[in-house]
Amino acid sequence: MVNNLNDFLLTKEMEFQFKTYYDFLIEENQKINLTAITKEDEVYIKHFYDSLIVSKYIDFSKDLKVADIGSGAGFPGIPLKIVNPNIKLYLIEPTLKRCLFLEKLVNKLDLKDVYIINKRAEDLLERDEFDIVLARAVASLNILVEISIPFIKVNGNFIALKGNNVDEEINNLNNALKELKTKIKDIVKYSLPLKMGERSLVIFTKNKTTNKLYPRKFALIKKKTL
Repeated sequence: MVNNLNDFLLTKEMEFQFKTYYDFLIEENQKINLTAITKEDEVYIKHFYDSLIVSKYIDFSKDLKVADIGSGAGFPGIPLKIVNPNIKLYLIEPTLKRCLFLEKLVNKLDLKDVYIINKRAEDLLERDEFDIVLARAVASLNILVEISIPFIKVNGNFIALKGNNVDEEINNLNNALKELKTKIKDIVKYSLPLKMGERSLVIFTKNKTTNKLYPRKFALIKKKTL
């Protein structure tokens, strides 16, 4: 199944880590809800490959500080950390059971510089702190931008991993991006291998420091988006 990740030039050690990740994910998924996708080829493509695709458009070779918001079972942060061991990775996950899973997973994979934070993203204190913030299938873009962008350094990137129907979400962002002093750097649409679906990356760049009014509490963000 590892052949599905051939595009990413994995070492033997990385291949072993992904196999360990898959086995542990399936084992723990019987105890807590981590993923509805359990077939090996689907996990490798719909989770691992789809996480790693970000590295084709963003250079992770530097010592970057990266946050994965709503990390859940570790996607996309853990796969990116496996192939880019130099990054400092912060997994932001509000559900304690999933945080405990992530702690065990990080130990199993022997990953260094991975920090698990059991909080809602909008409650973080690390403003203007991260080079890159990632979010995968967490919420609509008009919610995600307010939750994520305050925590990125000026000139840093927020990357939303979405399905293929993002055009309407993007069209509704004009006011939010103006308020958050951010622009869309790129929109990438791609197909997963073996015809397993169409996906999109929306890459944002932060131009100036975010007003301290943001992010608001989640209930308010959801009730009245920017």
